[in-house]
Amino acid sequence: MQNPFLTAQWRRLLMLNYAIEPDVLLPYLPAGVELDWWNDTCYVSLVGFRFVDTRVMGMGFPGHRNFPEINLRFYVRYRDPELGWKRGVVFLRELVPVPTITWVANALYRERYKTVPMQYRWEESKDQLEVEYSWKQKGRQHLFSAITSAEALDMPPGGEAEFITEHYWGYARWDAQRTMEYAVEHPRWQTYAVQDVNCAVDFGAAYGAEFAFLNGLAPKSVFLAEGSEIAVGKGHFIR
Repeated sequence: MQNPFLTAQWRRLLMLNYAIEPDVLLPYLPAGVELDWWNDTCYVSLVGFRFVDTRVMGMGFPGHRNFPEINLRFYVRYRDPELGWKRGVVFLRELVPVPTITWVANALYRERYKTVPMQYRWEESKDQLEVEYSWKQKGRQHLFSAITSAEALDMPPGGEAEFITEHYWGYARWDAQRTMEYAVEHPRWQTYAVQDVNCAVDFGAAYGAEFAFLNGLAPKSVFLAEGSEIAVGKGHFIR
């Protein structure tokens, strides 16, 4: 990507994926895009990961280069008049502990960032890896974690993990008529074999009553991707 807006590493992306009725997501759908499906299932994903060596327009800023993010997202596609179908994501909420990142993302991309106290924990041994992401919001502590194999392996082609991880466009509602699009570039990720998962998130309190049904619901799938260097392009309107 030439002249990206943002570069960084995204590391150890823990993704808890839930089946959801499409009617829940339709009010959040930006103009011009449609829901994307995997095997007749519509998904929403809770994702935690860590930004490393973050740079905006090539510049790194002290205190703003290494930090965790947690987001809730769903999957869409857009028919580009020249390039055909593009597969992307829409974020319902993105949490970071860095207020400047929140301001930039919301102002320039009309994303839904919020600044909250956050923590992450990575514990490695010879045989396994444990990854945990947590945040505090309105006096409540939320966390999710997984125990996996110690070694990451190539992702099998054509599977659910590929669907969840390989969406290379972001879409954000600018207003009722306009939608912002931006490209995200990264190589194909390796994934770890998930052995156990824990989720202590109050989805209703964190994301609204329409998502409270996720409380206590087992995710349909869980993936931990090692991640890589990434680049995010400048945004532009698709309509």
